[in-house]
Amino acid sequence: MADKLGPALAEPVFDRLALVGLGLIGSSLARVARRMNLARSIVAIDASEEVRARVTELGIADLVTGDAAEGVRGADCVILCVPVGACGAVAEAMKPGLTPGAVVSDVGSVKTSVVEQVAPHLPDGVHFVPAHPVAGTEYSGPDAGFATLFLNRWCILTPVPDSETEAVAKVRAFWEGAGSNVEEMTAEHHDLVLAVTSHLPHLIAYNIVGTAADLETVTESEVIKFSAGGFRDFTRIAASDPTMWRDVFLHNKKAVLEMLGRFAEDLYALQRAIRWDDGQALYDHFSRTRAIRRGIIDLGQETAAPDFGRPKPEA
Repeated sequence: MADKLGPALAEPVFDRLALVGLGLIGSSLARVARRMNLARSIVAIDASEEVRARVTELGIADLVTGDAAEGVRGADCVILCVPVGACGAVAEAMKPGLTPGAVVSDVGSVKTSVVEQVAPHLPDGVHFVPAHPVAGTEYSGPDAGFATLFLNRWCILTPVPDSETEAVAKVRAFWEGAGSNVEEMTAEHHDLVLAVTSHLPHLIAYNIVGTAADLETVTESEVIKFSAGGFRDFTRIAASDPTMWRDVFLHNKKAVLEMLGRFAEDLYALQRAIRWDDGQALYDHFSRTRAIRRGIIDLGQETAAPDFGRPKPEA
């Protein structure tokens, strides 16, 4: 599988791309859009003066502003790269500047709530094509972004009922140009799938690390000192942006609670197997879950290298 971006597009997908929010995802989009010629010009919109100053220093956008309405004016593509809980307010703020014919999209890991928040604020003639790039790191901010973040990762499109075919095709072409594999599904199905593949694992990680933090005061630093690989990986997940994940859980409540209930039932079954020395039940369960790991590697979504392919520090 290719591990590098290919040649830049001969013709850009969009003329003027406006990115609202220049954190990890937004700044990565700015970088890959420039590198792959996905847009002729890039506008960076962010409410933070500090972020705007840093984006200007990095030179990853042609125009940097804190005014959402002015920033989206004349843009034929606007992508919301803000926490899902902020999407409605941002859509309302940028509404006066939206150009008829423009495509509005997003990168949120919850889709039903984003559609409910954003769609009412979009003027007639503006096309809405929600999207979710299933990619990221535990880091945030404009310095955290990199052009290959989306390479060989999935991007899920969840078109609304009145999404025009041409608008959906353009958003697909944009993400494919960024190196992503693109899939389409309904917003409701997306939220259910991501509840188990992303949201629940993050919730568990936050909880386990929180439990360890409580134990840390009792064991006098032994939790951190003797951390094994499994716990280290949980701390990496639990280091993710707290604002973003707070919003994810509050805006995908129904699906997360459903998956959390199923998880609790399965956890009880494992507890019972351990209590009653049912080694066969444990072995069967671990064998089945091990196969899931192999499947993820076979699909190119992870590496089989030791330590998940993380580089070792130089001697």
